[in-house]
Amino acid sequence: MQTMNTTDHPSPKTDLAVTHVLAQLLERLEHSAVPVSAEQYRSVVEHLVHEFSDVEPGADLGRLLDAYPAAAQVYENLNYQHAGLCRSALDAALAAEVSARKAIERAMRITEPKKDKADGQS
Repeated sequence: MQTMNTTDHPSPKTDLAVTHVLAQLLERLEHSAVPVSAEQYRSVVEHLVHEFSDVEPGADLGRLLDAYPAAAQVYENLNYQHAGLCRSALDAALAAEVSARKAIERAMRITEPKKDKADGQS
């Protein structure tokens, strides 16, 4: 009798209760008026990273990430190699790029030497 060697791939979690609690806790730590220890912050982020590895992407996860920007940033960083800054607002990114280009153009005009019509005339 032969046995087949298969890898068990658990299906992604659809229950986001734990993810929600961790995202909420991270948001509180981000906005805490009281200093938070690096170890506490790291622990919450590590647990959240673990949860993100098991959750099913979709509308429910999207709503959770919309509600908790700190968790959304962690999620985006985890998935950067696959999707870039997939959760960053395109309008904000485009506006920042246009603004930067205008600032560079202004700076270049200011540093260009002025051409004086009187140059070479005594």
